[in-house]
Amino acid sequence: MLKFKVGDTVKITIGKDKGREGKIEVLFPKQSLALIPGINIYKKHLKAQGRQKGGIYELPRPLSFGKIALICPKCKKVTRVGFRVLEKEKIRVCAKCKKEISEASK
Repeated sequence: MLKFKVGDTVKITIGKDKGREGKIEVLFPKQSLALIPGINIYKKHLKAQGRQKGGIYELPRPLSFGKIALICPKCKKVTRVGFRVLEKEKIRVCAKCKKEISEASK
């Protein structure tokens, strides 16, 4: 089970966007990466090919799980994620307030 889910609010802890917050849009679990819109924006220079116009495009790049921290929806603090097993079901738990982190709202 992953510590992050699509729709979770996270805070950037390392890099050029340190301190900014955003919602996870796409997860790449095998590479341990999360794509957050408006965060980690890079410019890509593209040549015109066929119908596509050339130019400089701004693209968001995914961030490593190690560079983001979850913001608990209950206590609104940056926290680590713990797990608890309830009746054959594994749930995510806030390490600070010890409350269940509900499924991310989409």
